[in-house]
Amino acid sequence: MTKTKVILSVFLATTMALASCGDKNNEPVTPPTPENPGGTQNPGGGSDENTKSVWMMVSTPTKSYDLSQSTIKATAGASMATKTMKMNPADQYQEIDGFGSAITGAAAENLLRMSQADRTKFLQQTFSVTDGYGFSYIRVPIGCSDFSRTEYTLCDKEGLDNFALTKEETEYIIPVIKEILAINPNLKIIASPWTAPRWMKVNNLTDLQPYNSWTSGQLNPKYYGDYGQYFVMFIKAFEGYGIPIYAVTPQNEPLNRGNSASMYMSWQEQRDFIKTGLGPALDNAGLATKIYAFDHNYNYDNMADQMQYPLKIYDDPEASKYVAGAAYHNYGGNRSELLNIHKAAPTKELVFTESTDGEWNDGGQDKASENVERRLMSTMEDIALGTTNNWCRGFILWNLVLDEAHGPFSPANGSCKTGYGTVDLLNNGTIRKNAYYYIIAHMSSVAHTGAVRIGTTGNQANVISSAFLNPDGTYGLVLLNKNSDKVDFTVADGEWKFPVSLPANSVVSLRW
Repeated sequence: MTKTKVILSVFLATTMALASCGDKNNEPVTPPTPENPGGTQNPGGGSDENTKSVWMMVSTPTKSYDLSQSTIKATAGASMATKTMKMNPADQYQEIDGFGSAITGAAAENLLRMSQADRTKFLQQTFSVTDGYGFSYIRVPIGCSDFSRTEYTLCDKEGLDNFALTKEETEYIIPVIKEILAINPNLKIIASPWTAPRWMKVNNLTDLQPYNSWTSGQLNPKYYGDYGQYFVMFIKAFEGYGIPIYAVTPQNEPLNRGNSASMYMSWQEQRDFIKTGLGPALDNAGLATKIYAFDHNYNYDNMADQMQYPLKIYDDPEASKYVAGAAYHNYGGNRSELLNIHKAAPTKELVFTESTDGEWNDGGQDKASENVERRLMSTMEDIALGTTNNWCRGFILWNLVLDEAHGPFSPANGSCKTGYGTVDLLNNGTIRKNAYYYIIAHMSSVAHTGAVRIGTTGNQANVISSAFLNPDGTYGLVLLNKNSDKVDFTVADGEWKFPVSLPANSVVSLRW
């Protein structure tokens, strides 16, 4: 992966640009190398007690800066500059769990197509906190997804005695996750089913007739207990391979009846399943796995009786006690719903669990590849900063790796066949980074697991920011410059200060 060595430091207004300046007190230290994209292991280090180094990474839609890294020097003391953005660590918001992408059957299969050396290099670059971008959160299906070769669950034959992991888990997903955990042991994993086993499904809750279909149907209430145990068996099966499951959602897209594998689950059904099936099952098994409700769109698919779905579940004390919070997708509605839900239930958590870029987003002239130039800025604003600044503890995007044909995907109706991966594995064996990879990298490289989002003052016009205090005491700052011109200002934390120059239409991450 090419890394442009860029110097981002200036004091003289006439020479504000991405270059070294003449001020000897702001001469950049040696930047990280392409082999060490995570940068220095001692971001607080400096040449003397009055200076310290700041790690910086820059991307622009045109790729004139392409995850380009440098280090600049901060100097001790308060900032006297008129244009100063100040960190406010006393103004604290949510804790950060992490940022990342999904390891589906398709993603794992593509990764295992790579040579061991190439895969290790890519995973190291992607997941290492010390030598990479520090991706730290992934999502896995419980059973099939629309990026599986076939439809299946982990118990297709009636009776929980028939529960078993399949080849997709044991030969693809699990080996890949184990490689990732060896690189980042603090990786968090959230898991979601696309459907319950068909023998647990009925046509509706009035007739309760068997519904032998992968698509739609509803969970028979008489199987709430068994289906709760199904989750427990999945979690324990993965634990047997040394893979902890941090959280689950009861149903992927519960209001979507049309996915290739799917199951409708109203808030009333999810409430009852959580309080009588899933919650007690996890408790009785001694599992600390979190439950996030909903896991679907901001607009609740415009179903009037399902609006603010998670709040309805929180209103039931018996269900609410098992639920950590709610998960959202962005295929409908506006991210402002995150703030609405937080204001109504401030003690509950939020996490963003799925978004896909695809041909519908502007794949370029021939739709063969994503138009990163168009998508980088909008996805950074809407997903990365938009969810984080609206109280999400993390965001997870869909399919870490897909091939040039957008797959492999399920051949069934309802599956997505025109989406891009976070990266695409090309037929010649090379990796093509899409916009989602950039936005995850810019967040995860400076906001680590356990960080706290903090406030800032002195924000600049048309510059969106998100600031963090990491567990090791370092600061992280992500900036989106929406201006068509560069923007110059000073960043200060009360002890240290340094000038920055944001290129026009750019994403900049800083850590010190």
